[in-house]
Amino acid sequence: MTDLIVKAAVKDELSDMNVSSDFYDALDEEVSELLEDAAQRASDNDRKTVQPRDL
Repeated sequence: MTDLIVKAAVKDELSDMNVSSDFYDALDEEVSELLEDAAQRASDNDRKTVQPRDL
């Protein structure tokens, strides 16, 4: 699986918190599912362009 998130960006965003190493895998999986759902919604609406409303 390709990493969809940038660990450094996550650490920057959560700068006041510690981040466990397995958090990144879980976050990557959530993002992957979100993208799959958005692509499916676009496809269901006969579009090849994923738009913000698909989220």
